[in-house]
Amino acid sequence: MQVNFSKLDKELPDPIRAHPGDAGIDLYARQPVDLKPGERAVVPTGISLAIPEGYAGLVVPRSGYAARAGIGVVNSPGVIDSGYRGEVAVILINHGSEPVWFDRGDRIAQLVVVPVPEFSWVETEELPASERGGGGFGSTGE
Repeated sequence: MQVNFSKLDKELPDPIRAHPGDAGIDLYARQPVDLKPGERAVVPTGISLAIPEGYAGLVVPRSGYAARAGIGVVNSPGVIDSGYRGEVAVILINHGSEPVWFDRGDRIAQLVVVPVPEFSWVETEELPASERGGGGFGSTGE
């Protein structure tokens, strides 16, 4: 599969996998951002994509920032549909207790491309039984 992209900011690095076999590609901040505890910001990445039909891009947090500083993606995962051609942006949030600064060109999130199967919705009066049934939040224990 090929994902075409356009660099809207030629000075930023190309979106690449950090290591062979990685699921995601790094996304970079097009502009600096200062996040105080509890704040969020929409950060442009300087790229637009043409994700093939039948796939979607999921914008997810970088685990290192999440573990060290509590930085997350507000709508994680953010969804980029195959028909979207605008600039990719990341909605970052600081869940930590200290301010965090990202410089222009810093890696801020990852993009994972996943298949999206075609399906149809069928209304029915009764659903087939399953082992789990209606067990929801916390139904499997601690």
